[in-house]
Amino acid sequence: MSFRWPSKDPDETLDYSIDWSRFLDTAIINSVKWFVKSNLFTTKTELASGQNLTTASSSATTDSIQNVSQTNTNTVATINIGGGQNNIEYTFFCQMTDNTGSTAERSVKIRLKER
Repeated sequence: MSFRWPSKDPDETLDYSIDWSRFLDTAIINSVKWFVKSNLFTTKTELASGQNLTTASSSATTDSIQNVSQTNTNTVATINIGGGQNNIEYTFFCQMTDNTGSTAERSVKIRLKER
């Protein structure tokens, strides 16, 4: 199942979060990785802080969706998303590893729409 974030304008840079507290119980987040794919670029690609899809992928994609920065608390992972292409739906994947060594992943869809 995929969750959905509110739409964003390609010119906006906004924070989006995933709350892992119910999954973690008493554990805490140790590390977080973000991945992205779109209906134009269907390869799931890791998007490190400061990277856009063009620089993160090894293909000739020219997509400016960007992981501007990322942070996490003990229970919440947050990504600051900028850029992207109008009328494209992206799926972001948040892969979290906790302090017990367990790894889990959630996917969230976001549509870019000019306002």
